[in-house]
Amino acid sequence: MATSSVGNLLPFKLVTQNSRVNRLSDAFPDIRPEQSTGAAAEIIEKCYRQIFFHSMSCDREPFLESQFKDGSITIRDFVRGLLLSERFYRGYVACSSNYRLVEQVVGRVLGRPVFGEDEKRAWAVVIAEKGFAGFVDEILDSPEYMGRFGYDSVPEQVSRKLPGRPIGEIPIYQRLPRYGEEWRDRMVNDSLMMSVVEFNKISNPLTVSRLIYEKPEGRILKFWLAFLVIAASTSVVIVLSVVNAMFTIR
Repeated sequence: MATSSVGNLLPFKLVTQNSRVNRLSDAFPDIRPEQSTGAAAEIIEKCYRQIFFHSMSCDREPFLESQFKDGSITIRDFVRGLLLSERFYRGYVACSSNYRLVEQVVGRVLGRPVFGEDEKRAWAVVIAEKGFAGFVDEILDSPEYMGRFGYDSVPEQVSRKLPGRPIGEIPIYQRLPRYGEEWRDRMVNDSLMMSVVEFNKISNPLTVSRLIYEKPEGRILKFWLAFLVIAASTSVVIVLSVVNAMFTIR
C-alpha cells in the first residue's frame, strides 16, 4: 500500500537510478561484455591450437584467459598475449632465426605462407629494429590482419583449397616444424639433443644379423676393429707357437 501511494506522487516510476544512465561499455567501447563460459572456452581452445598447434595444460595462460572471459581484452589481444608469452618464446623465438621467426608468425597470425624472400627480409628488418614485440604489434595492426580477422575473430589458415588443385595446401603446422636444421645441429653439437643417427642406433638394438650383414658404422665399426685386432694378434701368437714347437729340438 505504501509503495503504491508513494508511486502516485512521483513523476517517474520507481526504478533504480542505474537504469537511467548509459552502460559503462557504451561510454567506453574498449570494455567488452563478458563472454559466456562455453563460447569463451571454445574461442580460447581455438587460439591455443592456432598459435601452439595444441592445447596442453602446461601451456595455459590463466591470467590472459581470465581477462578474455570477463571481457577486458579482445581475441586479438589474447592472440598477442600468447605470442609474447614465455612458452612461445622458449618454444619458437629462442630457437629460430629472424627469417624463420617471420615464417612462423606470419603463418600463425595471417594464416598464409610468406610471399617470397622480399617479404621475409622486410619483416626480419622490423624484428631487428623493433624487437619481437614490435614485430607482433606490426603484424596485428596490419591492414591485412584487421581486414581479415579484426578484433573478434580467431586467426586461421586461409586458401587451404585453391581452384584447379585436387588437394589443398599443406597445413602450416606440418610445413613449419618448431625449429630448423641449424638449431637442431647446434643442440646436437652442445650435447643437448640426440642426433638422428644415435637415436636410430638406440631404437634398433645390436643383433647378430646386423653384425654379419650390415656395413659397420660408429660404435659397431669400433667393435669390429677391436675384434679384428684381437683376432689377428691371437692368430699371430698361435702361428708363432706352432712354428716354434715344430723347430724346437728336444
